[in-house]
Amino acid sequence: MDADSVEVIFLAPSADLEYLTGIARQIPNFGEASYASGWVAGAFFVPGSDPVFVFPRMFAAFDLREEPQGELVVVSETDDGFSIFERVARGLGSTGTVAVGDRVWAETALNLGRILGFDRLRTGSTIVNELRRVKTPEELEAMGRAIRTVEQAMAAVAPLVVPGATMALLADAVERELRTAGSRTPSFTTHIFTGLGDSDFDSGTKTAHDPIPEGTSVMFDFGGVVDGYCSDFGRTIYCGDPPAEYLDVYEIMLAAQEAGRAAAAAGTTASDVNAACRSPIEEAGLGEHFRHRMGHGIGLDVHERPFISVEDTTPLEPGMTFTDEPSIIIPERFSVRIEDILVCEEGGGRKLNGYPAALVANR
Repeated sequence: MDADSVEVIFLAPSADLEYLTGIARQIPNFGEASYASGWVAGAFFVPGSDPVFVFPRMFAAFDLREEPQGELVVVSETDDGFSIFERVARGLGSTGTVAVGDRVWAETALNLGRILGFDRLRTGSTIVNELRRVKTPEELEAMGRAIRTVEQAMAAVAPLVVPGATMALLADAVERELRTAGSRTPSFTTHIFTGLGDSDFDSGTKTAHDPIPEGTSVMFDFGGVVDGYCSDFGRTIYCGDPPAEYLDVYEIMLAAQEAGRAAAAAGTTASDVNAACRSPIEEAGLGEHFRHRMGHGIGLDVHERPFISVEDTTPLEPGMTFTDEPSIIIPERFSVRIEDILVCEEGGGRKLNGYPAALVANR
C-alpha cells in the first residue's frame, strides 16, 4: 500500500480478505445470500493500524467462526447502515487514495464514493494478488490436499464411462466422490462434456441425461477445495476403442502440455509460456481447435492472475501456481483435454499432480 500510495483498502468477504485475516468465505450460492445492510460487509485496512471490520448482524452471527483480530462493528437490521459505515470510513482519518477490492458490491463502492469522494477511489485487488500469487510451502501443501480429492474422485468415476452413461450421472458421481475424499465443495461447476457444439453431450445442457454411445470421447473438468485452497483438474476417457487418428491427436495434446510445463521457468512471461504450449498444436495444423488458453493462476480462488494467456506479459516467479490445460476440440469429430497444476521453479514448472496422463479407454 505504501509503495502504491494507497492510504486505505476496503475488502469484502473474498479470497483477499480470507488471505489477510482468516475470515472464511461462504460457499457460493446460485442466488446470492442477502441481508439487511449486507453491502457493508468487509474490512478497512490502514498501514500501521489494526483492521476495522464491519459486518451485518446475520453475517457476524452465522458466518464468523471466530472474532477477528481488530475492531468489529456489527450493523443490526434496524440500524442505519449508511450512517455507521460513514462513521467508520471517516474515522480512519484518511485524505488520500482509497483502494476497493474487486469483490466489493457496487452499492458499497458507490457509498464509499459518496462518503470519501469518487476521485479518491481505485481498484485494490491487484495489491493483495501480488502477495497471494507466490505460494508458501504451507499453501502448496494445502493445494496438494485439494489435488488429492480430485485424483481420488477421478479414479473412482473413470470406470463409469461406458455406453449408456450420461453426463449428469458422471457429474453427480464426481461431486459425491469429491465429498467422500474431503473436499468442502467443488471449486467451480463440475463440467463433463464431449465438445462445445449444440449436439454434443454436456452436463450443463439439455443433453445431460442422454446416454452416450460407444466411440465417445468424454472430457472431465472439475476441482475440489481443502482448507480454502482450490484444485482444477482434467482428463479425457474414451468409451470404446480409440481410432489411430484420435491416438495421434491425444499425443499432440500431451506434447503441448509438456511444452508448457518445460517453458514455465522463473522469468519467462506468461504469454511466452502460453505460446510454448500452443506450439505443438499449431505445428500439427490444429491451432484453430485449441479454443482456450494454456491456463490461469490458482490458489484461494480457482482463477487467479496471472493468466497463462496471450495478453498477459507477467514474468513468472518461483512459487506461482497455475494450470496447464491444453485441449483440442474438433467439431463433429472428437475432443481431447488434460489439466494439471504446476508450480513455477527456476528450471521450469513442476507438476503437483500425480494422476497418470495416459489415455484411458474403457472397452
